[in-house]
Amino acid sequence: MALSGTNQEQARLLNRRTVLEAIRQHGPISRADIARAVGLTTQTVSTITGELHERGFLTLTPGKPKGRGFPAPSFEIAPDGGFAIGVSISPRGLEAGLMNLAGDLVTRRTVDAPRLTAAEAFGRISELVAGIAEGRDEDKILGVGMSMPGPFGVDGMSFVGSTTMEGWTETDIRDGLRECVPFPAFVDGDMSAAAHGERLYGRGTEFRDFFYLYMGVGLGGAMIFNNQVMRGAHGNASEIGHIPLVPDGAPCFCGNRGCLERYFSMEAYDRRAAEIGEEAWLAEVAPIFRAAIVTIENLYDPQTIVLGGQAPATLQARILALAEDLPGSLGARSDRTAPRIVASRAGSDAVIRGAASLAVSRVFAPSGDIPTPAGGQPAPDLFARRLEKVTP
Repeated sequence: MALSGTNQEQARLLNRRTVLEAIRQHGPISRADIARAVGLTTQTVSTITGELHERGFLTLTPGKPKGRGFPAPSFEIAPDGGFAIGVSISPRGLEAGLMNLAGDLVTRRTVDAPRLTAAEAFGRISELVAGIAEGRDEDKILGVGMSMPGPFGVDGMSFVGSTTMEGWTETDIRDGLRECVPFPAFVDGDMSAAAHGERLYGRGTEFRDFFYLYMGVGLGGAMIFNNQVMRGAHGNASEIGHIPLVPDGAPCFCGNRGCLERYFSMEAYDRRAAEIGEEAWLAEVAPIFRAAIVTIENLYDPQTIVLGGQAPATLQARILALAEDLPGSLGARSDRTAPRIVASRAGSDAVIRGAASLAVSRVFAPSGDIPTPAGGQPAPDLFARRLEKVTP
């Protein structure tokens, strides 16, 4: 990742995030190496790392003497320096988890409650968040991120059909979340949130430009370009589940026929595997899956496609095996250094980690891709708030 900061006083917050992101990616790392990586002076980096260490975001390891002199000390992200709560809502129920700054899920809770109404969901979310946060220092809770199926704001497609939250059309989701939790609250589509989590804690350490193929109850995706999610004019970019790939195919709730997610999604898998068996479903979906890969490559020209979402690891591996003989496309380059499609490193935790990462972006987002909290008000400056706790 190409990181750069500025020495201007008014950009201290940007510089803090830039330094933190460099340490997250490359730690353990010395002050001098951080300065070279982000283009700041060593003195500026020294000031920032001193503040961040004092506030608990970093750990400092002294250099061990080797012969003459002492090697420089190195910094790493302190996993327990902050926590974020991720909430995922789907037609199948709720999941919530507490994630630390290292991307580890410290605790996780699941509510199997299909077809929750908005009122029921926000009531359950309030209880889950209160239970997860109990006993934690509130100043270490960065916020609550919630992900849910899209698309949003599209007549005839939003909150309609078995792969979405039916009956939520009149719900103000952002206000509902903001009112039911006591922390800064963030909302995003499940595929964008999962892609964002993959950027922070998965394949984003290898690739700047990759397409995240999200296999949930429905099917979607998100293109990560230059380490940012491409959202489109209305936030619904890469809704590939509704590309009609099968002529005169199965009717879709969006009004079209032959949409990709009617064949390739967890809803399609559950339905068809129960009817014909998993082996037959894999054979049936193979040409459709390959066509989807070629379509994505020709549209976005990514370094690779990352397959993630809610599919169990065993099923995901069998799906990836279908890509061993892909047709030609922009991705069929002789100079490739990575497979055309790879597995997500977040696995089935992608959505929870992705939702939590919306809040973590308040710390690790030097590029400006920082989500706005629900309600539209800026989130409190947690750096300044933490400083008040440690300053005599």
